[in-house]
Amino acid sequence: MLKPYLELGQIVGTHGVKGEVRLNPWCDAPQFIKKFKTVYFDENGNEKIAVKSARPHGNIVILSLDGVDTMEKAQSLRNKVLYMKREDANLPENTWFIEDLIGCEVRQTGTDKVYGKISDIQKYPANDVWTVKSDDGRETLIPAIKSVVISTDVEAGFVEIDAIKGLFDDGESVEK
Repeated sequence: MLKPYLELGQIVGTHGVKGEVRLNPWCDAPQFIKKFKTVYFDENGNEKIAVKSARPHGNIVILSLDGVDTMEKAQSLRNKVLYMKREDANLPENTWFIEDLIGCEVRQTGTDKVYGKISDIQKYPANDVWTVKSDDGRETLIPAIKSVVISTDVEAGFVEIDAIKGLFDDGESVEK
């Protein structure tokens, strides 16, 4: 089951004297944070706080939170992790949270061949690269591109790929 609340970022300091906080966002782009009207201080959604404003500032986001109107109140939030409600994200089709992909089993489409599980994801300008770790500990990098990644079902915990010849050192990858 997918977690209903996901880490959004960490408050790393204050900004100005009116209670704004600096958030180090744990997402692709700081602009993503602007869509949230409510954030949470815990992963269960019990402690929520309204977002009055959010604006990107370089690689961080300056947040104004309801009830946080002094530098002292803002300082007390330093190092706190903020969470978002998954359903508030409204991700585009064929887009997933990294947290959901990590641990997914990687299978060859149309067969029962399992290559391993996604253990890491690196972001690059052209495309993401997934690290797939096999049961024997070998790691293989695969490009997260349409011609390789055929289907993704994070709820079921697997990704189907069409492995090009030589992608894995198993001699069984499909020849194109």
